[in-house]
Amino acid sequence: MKLNSILIIAIVLLLSPVLQAQDSNADYPNPWIYQRADPWVYLHNDGYYYFTGTVPEYDRLILRRAQTLNELETTEEKVIWKKHETGIMGSHIWAPELHYINNKWYIYFAAGGAEDVWAIRMYVLENSSPNPMEGDWVEKGQITTKYPIFSLDATTFEHKGKRYLAWAERPDRPEAGTSIFIAEMENPWTIKQPQAELTIPELDWEIQMYKVNEGAAVIKRNGKIFMTYSASATNDTYAMGLLTADENADLLDPDSWTKSLEPVFKSSEENGIYGPGHNSFTTTKDGKTDLLIYHARSYKELEVHPLNDPNRHARIQVLEWDKDGNPVFGEPRPDTRSFED
Repeated sequence: MKLNSILIIAIVLLLSPVLQAQDSNADYPNPWIYQRADPWVYLHNDGYYYFTGTVPEYDRLILRRAQTLNELETTEEKVIWKKHETGIMGSHIWAPELHYINNKWYIYFAAGGAEDVWAIRMYVLENSSPNPMEGDWVEKGQITTKYPIFSLDATTFEHKGKRYLAWAERPDRPEAGTSIFIAEMENPWTIKQPQAELTIPELDWEIQMYKVNEGAAVIKRNGKIFMTYSASATNDTYAMGLLTADENADLLDPDSWTKSLEPVFKSSEENGIYGPGHNSFTTTKDGKTDLLIYHARSYKELEVHPLNDPNRHARIQVLEWDKDGNPVFGEPRPDTRSFED
């Protein structure tokens, strides 16, 4: 190859609007983990990946542990907690997240009541074992928020020595949907007031069937804090939006955040993937490649209510970055295998 050709190729790569990722999407099958919605992946300093997600029966919390992401697909799954037979935490066990805080493990999840399944609130479990697959999970109780109406999808992150909680909640306003709120935390199961409302469902793509902003997830890169969230019904209209703040901004000030006017990740008719959302972020073991973990279906038409369809499968996709340091989500990748494989 002539020197001029080599130089041209190098210049094209350098000027490309999307920086090349270290790992390829071909390294990961899709769907990845079947019938596990709201997928959460945590890479711990013990060298293991941990996985949890919503099961179709909405009746229990599960954990998986493996040294590689591909091994998480087939590794043994452990039930670490089951719903109550009566009272609170008795139904709609949704959207668990696993976090390691101050040398203890915590699981955040949403649950309805056994008698009132739509009395959805956020709850926390604690485990002091070095390995969360072992030890006892202790119920720390409900996360109390400003509006005792409907709250779910808690996620937590640390920034500049402070720990924050972001979640979805229905404020006390006529015809309000669920908004994304943020607050500083007093401890892993208690927030401080005031809580700030960052985004409400107001754009056309956020109010399909229902007014929904939910499922926040945070990634910090390039001097910015990025918070994804999901919107609309849990069918093919489900899509992801993005909030962006400078890392030095006051995160409790709604004006610090810029909201995308269009979804950053949505259904792909071309690739046959529908309703992508409720994501989490992780990295390859070497930390060089960011990975988007999300759920979606492989078909558009549903014969039942979206919440009663079990086939929201967990999926993996390489997250790329543009020259300005912003995430590039692209389109959901097509299936590389079928559910029956």
